[in-house]
Amino acid sequence: MKAIIFDFDGTLADTLPVCFYAFQAVFKDFDNKEVTPDEIKAMFGPSETGIIRENLMDSNHDKAIELYYEKYSEKHQELVFENEKVNELLLFLKREGYKLGIVTGKASRSLHISLDCLNMKDLFDVIITGDDVSIPKPHPEGLNKALAQLNIKNTDAIFLGDSDADILAGKKANVHTIGVQWLPNYQALEFGVQPDQMLSNINEFIQALK
Repeated sequence: MKAIIFDFDGTLADTLPVCFYAFQAVFKDFDNKEVTPDEIKAMFGPSETGIIRENLMDSNHDKAIELYYEKYSEKHQELVFENEKVNELLLFLKREGYKLGIVTGKASRSLHISLDCLNMKDLFDVIITGDDVSIPKPHPEGLNKALAQLNIKNTDAIFLGDSDADILAGKKANVHTIGVQWLPNYQALEFGVQPDQMLSNINEFIQALK
């Protein structure tokens, strides 16, 4: 294996609580509607800007998107904590010489807020966000772009994610898929599509690679 590519929300960072908080603020402010985390999860696929444009009744989408980023930034430090185990994993992989990538449905702006807050900015060789693709996961476009930029064959890559969309995208891109449930908040309680491997513990992954 030469490249290890990760989804972001729920896989590398426990950001789902701050995503829910920001979306709830937007729907309350603009549509006067209370939305639950499960209702928000059901909207996942497109980037945050796509989710707002597709689901918000109020037509003032640009203003709503700005509010989303404002709320996301404002509560990030309070709701999202650095995870020592994740940091150890990424540093271990760098030391071992693996190429590292992120393929996420997140918009570039929110991803970079998170990477800054979590001191992960300079760890990745390739980053593909929801802004960089025309079709979101489970379509493999993002993964294929990442592999092309890394100049790596699909047989030399692993993709780790916490949702069915991640695993499906990995399978369509013909990479080895790992379903993870190692952070407090993840998307799939049970995977509808069987990953090649399942992990509930970051140490298991480090041991397997060793």
